Amino acid sequence: MTDGPDPRPGPVPAGHGFGTAPVFLASISTILGAILFLRFGYAVSDVGLLGTLLIIAIAHLVTIPTVLAVSEIATNRRVAGGGAYYIISRSFGTRIGGVIGIALYLSQAISVAFYLVALAEAFRPAYAWIESAWGFAVDPRFVSVPAAAVLLAVVFLKGAELGVRVLWVVCVVLAGSIAAFLLGSAPEAIRPETFSLTARNSNPHSFAVVFAIIFPAFTGMIAGLGLSGDLKNPHRSIPLGTIAATLVGMAIYVVVAIKLAVSVNPEELHADQFVMARVAVWGPAVYIGLAAATLSSALGSILVAPRTLQALGQDRVLPFPALNRLLARGFGGAGEPRWAIALSGAIAICFVVVGDVDFIAQILTMFFLVTYGALCTVSFLEYFAGNPSYRPTFHTRWYLSLVGALMCGILMVRMNAFYALVAFSLMWVMYVGLSRSRRGERDFAAIFQGTIFQLTRRLRITLQQNLVERSAGGWRPSVVAITRHGERLGHFDLLRWISHRHGFGHFIQYVEGEYSRTTARQARTEVRTLIGQTEASGAGVYVDSLVSPSFPLALTQSLQMPGISGLPNNCLLLEFDKLRREEIAEAVEGARVAVDTGFNALILRSTSHRCGYRSSIHLWLTEDNFDNAPLMLLLAYIIVGHPEWKRAEIRLFECCDLGSSEHRNHDLSGLLSQERLPISEQNRMTIGYQSDEELENEVARRSPRADLVIAGVPATTLRGADAETALTRYRSTNEVLFVSGVERISLRDGGAGGR
Repeated sequence: MTDGPDPRPGPVPAGHGFGTAPVFLASISTILGAILFLRFGYAVSDVGLLGTLLIIAIAHLVTIPTVLAVSEIATNRRVAGGGAYYIISRSFGTRIGGVIGIALYLSQAISVAFYLVALAEAFRPAYAWIESAWGFAVDPRFVSVPAAAVLLAVVFLKGAELGVRVLWVVCVVLAGSIAAFLLGSAPEAIRPETFSLTARNSNPHSFAVVFAIIFPAFTGMIAGLGLSGDLKNPHRSIPLGTIAATLVGMAIYVVVAIKLAVSVNPEELHADQFVMARVAVWGPAVYIGLAAATLSSALGSILVAPRTLQALGQDRVLPFPALNRLLARGFGGAGEPRWAIALSGAIAICFVVVGDVDFIAQILTMFFLVTYGALCTVSFLEYFAGNPSYRPTFHTRWYLSLVGALMCGILMVRMNAFYALVAFSLMWVMYVGLSRSRRGERDFAAIFQGTIFQLTRRLRITLQQNLVERSAGGWRPSVVAITRHGERLGHFDLLRWISHRHGFGHFIQYVEGEYSRTTARQARTEVRTLIGQTEASGAGVYVDSLVSPSFPLALTQSLQMPGISGLPNNCLLLEFDKLRREEIAEAVEGARVAVDTGFNALILRSTSHRCGYRSSIHLWLTEDNFDNAPLMLLLAYIIVGHPEWKRAEIRLFECCDLGSSEHRNHDLSGLLSQERLPISEQNRMTIGYQSDEELENEVARRSPRADLVIAGVPATTLRGADAETALTRYRSTNEVLFVSGVERISLRDGGAGGR
């Protein structure tokens, strides 16, 4: 799809200025189509009256929510030509609207052929008479092909205005035919012996098969939307016309089903598709009605399809620029889409010549259901998004739209899972094609953004209002990381490893200075860079920037930020370069603020090694920081849960005075007794030491190649004068994560026992 977006250039044609009646006529004439006369008796015979009424009810769980959704969306914004496509594209954008619009157009264009082939069936008695009188077998295409040509010529030359006049005539004939049937009486020979709600023929088809055959009878309720560009007041005419047509059509189908069930026995209903003619006051009225129904449905489709195609051309959705310009052209004061009419007619005639539309009809049904499901989804998502720009004058209920969308999906799968897969696959291919040329336009993420915002808002409020002790829900890290040096990836990597699955990370780029237009622009640039970084690394981290005159002030502001779902953060992650000792003071200052305000302090001493092969984590646990052990162990477990650390092993070194090693070892064994951490006995080692120098030598001997070392730092040490010295320990190692845990975390239940 090569064209870029172009929202309807130039003045929009005024159209014909129709009222509500043409919307109603186009919809009702499509609803009361060939299936009413040809296949409704078959439905009553194979699933009984009760089953037929159930089919009508289930079908209208799709159609009624759809017309209500259409009515709501249509009253929210200016509705121009293009009908359902226009509504969807202006709500979803042309990426998704274009895909649905193309599917809708093809359904409408090929529907013309479907109705004209059915029209030829109305002349079956004439075919039999000709064959018996002259011995000449009449091909139904002798009727359907000329009918297509005549219909196309009428619409092409006279436009929508004459088409609406013809709709009046055929709808009057259609009403007379239905009345003739309802007022008639069946011959004694075909009447049922007793009436039963569940009476069926001796060899019925399944409910699912009958439903698949009958359902297209109910899919014409939004046909009138195609006249949207020709309506004087679409905000009034579309709701009134479509809702009235849907309700009137449903009532007629119910009455016809009851009349068939009480008048004809199931065997005759199954055997004779023209059984309604044997019941009618005047039999030919049914054939005339069938001709009127199919002709009106074909006429309604040929009026609607070109206008959908014209709208697609005006939005430059089609893959060829010249084709878009040609099809977008309108002729006359009403902007008649003559080139679109010609192309739609050519498609229809091609399928009329083929003649067999059973396969096509099932695919069409799938595309219609996709369209209806999309309309219901728009209404549902718009409600939950709470968009202040969405102000329809007609309101449906969100749960009705949800039911309609779900029913569309369920029916597609139940009717034919393979055809449903084909329909979704074709639409996905078209979406990918449009996405390549429509970068920057709304896509699926934009559609759901408002809904996700509202869902997140409600969840945050609910969780905060029902805030319980965090131990009840299990402890998990909620980490704020702040840095001057966003270009250092080690800091960012550690945060994304910790927050991959078990936690939440908030990465903040500090921008030094007073808040101004210049620094605000710089901050936005930093955020865009960080977003690109998260996308490239697949990080589940929320990124942001913060402008502040000093790092300590930025730090205190960051610690006051809410965590996920409004719950408080519990860890602060800082970083300094091993080779830049001047950075240690700032890290110490931040860690002191963290522990003094009840946060666990995590300080990464980074190197160019950047955790190497991610194959080993060494924990060094000394006697003075034994209280940090649960947090250190839990962080190690969380980190190795990341896919980049899937081959890593954790080694634990318990270091203490020789006189107390047995006691400390016993305590740690209690922590690990549940065997819920991936540390085997052979990866645990007890080391006695008598001086700091001796400990340094042990670390240098055992962990120089460890990809990450985790060590504890008591909070009292961070508050004291030896804090900077403590962060320079283990000089022979690569990355070291210093942990100072304020919370008392239990490994047994994952909970936090407070601060």
